[in-house]
Amino acid sequence: MREQIEKILKERILVLDGAMGTMIQAFQFGEEDYRGERFRDYEILLKGNNDLLSLTQPGAIKEIHRKYLEAGADIIETNTFSGTTIAMADYAMEELVYELNYESARLAKEVAAEFSRKEPHKPRFVAGSMGPTNKTASMSPDVNDPGFRAVTFEELRVAYKQQAEALLDGGADLLLVETVFDTLNAKAALFAIEEIKEERGLDIPIMLSGTITDASGRTLSGQTAEAFLISVSHIPLLTIGFNCALGANLLQPHLEAIAPKTDLAISAHPNAGLPNAFGEYEESPEQMAEQIEAYMKRNLVNVVGGCCGTTPDHIRAIAELAKRYAPRTPESESV
Repeated sequence: MREQIEKILKERILVLDGAMGTMIQAFQFGEEDYRGERFRDYEILLKGNNDLLSLTQPGAIKEIHRKYLEAGADIIETNTFSGTTIAMADYAMEELVYELNYESARLAKEVAAEFSRKEPHKPRFVAGSMGPTNKTASMSPDVNDPGFRAVTFEELRVAYKQQAEALLDGGADLLLVETVFDTLNAKAALFAIEEIKEERGLDIPIMLSGTITDASGRTLSGQTAEAFLISVSHIPLLTIGFNCALGANLLQPHLEAIAPKTDLAISAHPNAGLPNAFGEYEESPEQMAEQIEAYMKRNLVNVVGGCCGTTPDHIRAIAELAKRYAPRTPESESV
């Protein structure tokens, strides 16, 4: 699988899908929809647990995947952004984690396979989405106790390993460790994946995507884009890049910072601009595509897609542009 994807990355720019959460919101699901019949009497409110919809509303999740593939996506992400025992503890659903990830991967794989069969010249891939969790290993959540940590590296490793194993068992072609705001969290995920690779004798393709949180140009845990790259350079990654937090134009300088420093393929899936006062993303597909075209003109990317606020229309506009440009080729020394 890795060889196949690497070959395609050298031939053309691959297109990642857009926002799962944005599409789920469009369904306007209520509490009963999230619960379904299986969790009708569950003691905790479940609305907002989007990962659970893979079990209670699988048809909707498959429809979202299908719309992104129809729009031109080469890679679709599983509905598992919060699919760890650490994140699912908010809903007392730790015991469901394996099933949630397995079923999410299975659903995505079914739809991807359907499109691959119809267009064998354009194979579709499933990326197992592994989000950052809702805890950070590098910083204390208590300003009065800076030495306190809400989670340990070992707890993260165990949680991520369970998630990754379920995603692979369900049919994920590669793993996407994304929206990394704390590189120590990401290193726990990467360590867990390396364990699985050794145990299973697999060369699992890994995409890694950090997030620059504000105008400071740093991750939440304080790293610059280049420092983030260097700190994970010991892992044999498929791609490295950035997603979320910023719009496409604001993300570009950070892609430019790492492009001369790595031979790895680079990915970018920014938001549809910055949210307004109501938390809505207003950037149109045309506006976003115009900004992402600058990535392609500057030889910065091998994979492009969308994060918060993006829809199939955004991905369609990006995919049309991607056809016109060659993928990034490294031009200088790597770290």
